[in-house]
Amino acid sequence: MAHHKSARKRIRRNDRRSEINGSRIRRIRTFMRYADEAIKEGDREKAAAALKNAEPELMRGAQRGVIKRNTASRRISRLVRRIKAMPA
Repeated sequence: MAHHKSARKRIRRNDRRSEINGSRIRRIRTFMRYADEAIKEGDREKAAAALKNAEPELMRGAQRGVIKRNTASRRISRLVRRIKAMPA
């Protein structure tokens, strides 16, 4: 247990931030899952709509420092490639 006032504050702040960041990561994963499910179903329009919703979530997570910028870009790129490879 922390003994200094500043250390106690840091623990409280870390707990708050980890809760917020965890919810952001869960939100990103949820939108990614929606896109994956639409691709697996073979519905190109639904997949494109899911990508349109997932892309800003990924970039927002990168902007807030929850995930790295290159990771967000790579995930978006892979989703786009998978959607383009789907039959029309």
